[in-house]
Amino acid sequence: MDTNENLIELRGITKQFPGVVALKDVDLDIRKGEVHVLVGENGAGKSSLIKVLCGIYAPDAGEMRYQGRPYAPQTPHDAMDAGIRVVYQEFNLLSYLSVAENMFFDNLPRKYGLVDFHTLYRNTRELLEVVGLDISPKTPVELLGVAQMQLIEIAKAISSESKLLILDEPTATLSSKEIEMLFGIVAKLKAQGVTIIFISHHLQEVFEIGDRISVLRNGENAGTHVASDISIPEIVKLMVGRSMDEEYPFMDDVVVGEPLLSVRDLRCKGSAHSVSFEVGRGELLGMAGLVGSGRTDVVRAIFGADPKDGGEILLHGKKLSIKTPRDAVKNRICLLTEDRKNQGLILEMSCAVNTTLTDLPGVARYGFIQPDTEREVAERLVADLGIKTPSIDQWVGNLSGGNQQKVVLAKWLFRDAEVLIFDEPTRGIDVGAKYEIYLLLWKLAAAGKSIIIVSSDLPEMLGICHRIIAFSDGKITGELPRAEFDQERILTMAYEEYIQDDAAAASGTDQVKRGR
Repeated sequence: MDTNENLIELRGITKQFPGVVALKDVDLDIRKGEVHVLVGENGAGKSSLIKVLCGIYAPDAGEMRYQGRPYAPQTPHDAMDAGIRVVYQEFNLLSYLSVAENMFFDNLPRKYGLVDFHTLYRNTRELLEVVGLDISPKTPVELLGVAQMQLIEIAKAISSESKLLILDEPTATLSSKEIEMLFGIVAKLKAQGVTIIFISHHLQEVFEIGDRISVLRNGENAGTHVASDISIPEIVKLMVGRSMDEEYPFMDDVVVGEPLLSVRDLRCKGSAHSVSFEVGRGELLGMAGLVGSGRTDVVRAIFGADPKDGGEILLHGKKLSIKTPRDAVKNRICLLTEDRKNQGLILEMSCAVNTTLTDLPGVARYGFIQPDTEREVAERLVADLGIKTPSIDQWVGNLSGGNQQKVVLAKWLFRDAEVLIFDEPTRGIDVGAKYEIYLLLWKLAAAGKSIIIVSSDLPEMLGICHRIIAFSDGKITGELPRAEFDQERILTMAYEEYIQDDAAAASGTDQVKRGR
């Protein structure tokens, strides 16, 4: 495969929306058979560019060529007919249907005019094996975790032949093992001649997977480079227009105080294990572990989003009765969920409404919301958190991921929460916005808030946390203070379940060999 031959060429692509220039005179070449990495801050134009390629948006200016011919898709179906497939960061799954039905929704196998379920399940099992998912094809999607949904989307995309596969933040929710498997899939597709556009905020991984890297900034192509010819600091400088001396800020002057939140023998619904821990005033406590290790189950139980089978939750040493999220909010405990779009925001409502909805009495008088008061509060929070929006009347769904996360944070700050629980706080957020989120976390810690961070990004937790506890199979398997942080030790604790299983399997194999 001659990777110097272009599969797709963009010249002068421009796209504008009211008050916003999303793309400005973008030139870009994607070569056949290459993995082309696309990076940039949230709002830099990556999503708009992909939507132009896929026929969702029509460019206001410029032209495209695909396989040497003019290309101007009018609908997403035109792009699909041309062999272009996309795995979006926002999942496109129907929760009430099974995995198999979602996988082949557009092309269900039929026999005598009816759905051939035998063939459907067989084909689905084959694709699930490719992406490393050990689940039944009959499983309803609504029962799956976020990482499993991501792998289902990838399996859907490779279920039909593609010439160009676009992966938008595919590793955001995956564990290290799942990422390794995904990279193997990408390598296999590349060897088969498939061209791949890989969008990622994890700059460490782009060098492992990419042949060339293009950086978008403010809707323009800030440069395209061979991966081996550029470094992470150089990419960051192209992305944000400045150098960043530290990727993870750590404030030594923030002193951890007495325990604010205490969790004693908490047992999540259906779990065989209980967990106990404390979080000090001003402390950033990290929770490490694989997807499904129990971290999210624990924080959701603390927040009252899921029922628990036992245990106590104490704030300031006082036992709380938390059965619903309303109880948690009343006690000034909040949860910023990993799925901010579906569980943290009302996308088709304004920034002003989203920032004040956690405490409507605070902007009301005589039972009626006071628009002037609501606007005053929203404008103050937007300014304090540096939320980039044309106005507080802008729909939250139109903001970038980093700014959406800040709006979620704003609504809890308006509620004056004492304990803030962040589940994957920087998922799908660019490096510049991540840094701003980290600084906001430290501002909150300095103000005496207790912060729990659940993250699949271990370097992130090593960089910003005071203390890390590791989870495996629903139980806490270890704890390290900052002075003893060691990535290998934390990973060993997080993989404890698998290490024990491997040891047991090896022991069993040894006994068989000895005739026992």
